[in-house]
Amino acid sequence: MTKKKIFRWAKVLILLYSIIGIAAYYLQDKLLFHPEPVDRKTNYHFTQPYSEVNLAYDKETNLNIIQFKPEGADTPKGVVLYFHGNQQNVTHYAPYAADFTAKGYEVWMPDYPGFGKSTGKLTEKALYAHALIVYKLARSRWPPSQIILYGKSLGTGIAAQLASIRDCRRLILECPYYSMTSMARRYLFLYPVGSMLHYRFPTYEYLPAVTAPITIFHGTNDGVVAYSNAARLKALLKPGDEFIAIDGGGHNDLHDFSAFRQKVMKEESAFPKK
Repeated sequence: MTKKKIFRWAKVLILLYSIIGIAAYYLQDKLLFHPEPVDRKTNYHFTQPYSEVNLAYDKETNLNIIQFKPEGADTPKGVVLYFHGNQQNVTHYAPYAADFTAKGYEVWMPDYPGFGKSTGKLTEKALYAHALIVYKLARSRWPPSQIILYGKSLGTGIAAQLASIRDCRRLILECPYYSMTSMARRYLFLYPVGSMLHYRFPTYEYLPAVTAPITIFHGTNDGVVAYSNAARLKALLKPGDEFIAIDGGGHNDLHDFSAFRQKVMKEESAFPKK
C-alpha cells in the first residue's frame, strides 16, 4: 500500500471516529432516555387505587408522583419509593406496584422531567434533587424503618444515591449498573467517555455509603445491562447484603422467575427491618 493510500485511509478513519464521537455526545440524551409526555389534564386509569401529587419545584419544573394505595389497608405498613427505568412514564411501570401494595405498602412512583406529567430540565443533578424531595415527603408520614427505596434499571443509580445520604429500611436494585460510564465504555472504548457523558450515575461510589441492607437482582442474560457489569458491585456489598443472580433472566422479565417472585412478591419477611 502506498503512502498516499495510507494517508487517505487515515483521513477516512479519523473522519469516522469524529462523526461517531460527535453523534454520541449530542445524541446521548435520546439514546439514554425514552420518555412519553402526558398532558397535565389527562386522567390516569390504573387498576389499583391511587392518588396523584404535583409539586412545583420551580417555575419550569413540575414533579408528578403517583401514590398507589394498598387495598383494604387503613394504615399502610410503610412506603416503597420506586424509581423507574428510562421508558415512557409511570404507566409503563404501574403494574409492578402490586408487588408491594398486595403486602400492605404504599408505592410512590415519581416521573422524571419530560416523562408523563413531570416537566423541567433533565439532568443527573435534578434527578437526585427530585428523589430527595420524594423522600422528604415520605418522611413526613413514616420513619426510615418503614421506607424502602427501589430502583429499576436507570432508577437504580438514583435510588442508590438517595440511600447513600438518607436512611431507609432497605435498598432494592433491579438490574443495576456499575456506572453509566462503564456501560458506555463497553461500546465507545476508543473515546474519553468520562468527559463526554452528561450522566455518570456512579452506583459503585454510592453503595459503600449505604448503611441499610441492600438486595440486588440481576438476570444472567440481561441484554441491556450486562450481568458482568452489575457483578462488579458484589465487591462493594457489606455482610448481610444480597446479590441474587436470576439464571436465564433478561432485563425486563425478572417477574417471570420464581426466585424473584419469592423474594419480592411473596415473602414480606425477606425484607426484615434493620
